[in-house]
Amino acid sequence: MSGGWVSRNAGDMRRGLLKPLPQLLPILVLAGVSAAMWAAWLGWDQHRDVQPDGSTTGPYEAWQVIGLVLTLLVPVCWAASRRHIAGAVLGTTVGLTVAAFYDWSDDASGLFVVGVVLVMSGTLGVTALVSVVTASVKRDGRPRPGGNPS
Repeated sequence: MSGGWVSRNAGDMRRGLLKPLPQLLPILVLAGVSAAMWAAWLGWDQHRDVQPDGSTTGPYEAWQVIGLVLTLLVPVCWAASRRHIAGAVLGTTVGLTVAAFYDWSDDASGLFVVGVVLVMSGTLGVTALVSVVTASVKRDGRPRPGGNPS
């Protein structure tokens, strides 16, 4: 009689331990994808270009940043369309923030922190907006009445 009670409690305990996993997994996946995309688009270009007048630009070109943003729209929209809004927003924000911090932390002036905060706040705002809009539109393009899943 007690054997059934123990196995039932052990099963409940395992389910209880695994319960946060479905919520945490999209966040971790999007964070990894975001950091990898940062490395692919921005991580290899580390030098500044010196213009003829002596001013410097870079290290990134506009096409690299645009490519990063457009590439990240795919996983963000995919996750948001499956109602993983926290994963889309938090995962992407964490991934890009960590990547920017790692990439820029060798700046001796310490001003890299301002850039990292700007990356974090910009990513948070844009992914939240994109995720909410994506989640509110049905996959076939028609809005859901009342915003409830059909």
